[in-house]
Amino acid sequence: MESKLSLSEFRTRLKDNTEIGSLRVKLNLFRIFPRFGGTKPFYGLFDDKSFRLTINSPTSPTYFILRGNYKNVNDILKVNYIVEPNSKFQLIWTRFSPVVFLIAINIFFLFFGKGLRRASTIVSLFLLIVIFYSRWKEERKGKKLEQKFIKIFEIKK
Repeated sequence: MESKLSLSEFRTRLKDNTEIGSLRVKLNLFRIFPRFGGTKPFYGLFDDKSFRLTINSPTSPTYFILRGNYKNVNDILKVNYIVEPNSKFQLIWTRFSPVVFLIAINIFFLFFGKGLRRASTIVSLFLLIVIFYSRWKEERKGKKLEQKFIKIFEIKK
């Protein structure tokens, strides 16, 4: 993909919009950060030809990383990037833990809650709603990260 910016403008925007720090620390929530006043939209690392960024949000961390590189070809800035989960464990945990929990609750109601058929139905429906909502929310966070990147760095598809 191409950016409307020059190489120096792109690097300046990276510097101005990125709080420098390790993504592993940010995503594991060991980093001490302010609750209010986060002025830079991205958090991560970058150098003269590559970047690894995520959203800089203390209240709602995203588990997606925008990883890519950039170079100047014939006075046109070429930017290649991909939005990916930070780790396989986080991806597996967010996708499958609600399903495992749903199965465990239903097994519990099957063997120990014989007279609680209505309660098991209500709990199962609630857990299904939570499963679909959590998956939708995580997909939305990944898309939001990409949209913010495209807007700030003026990327043309």
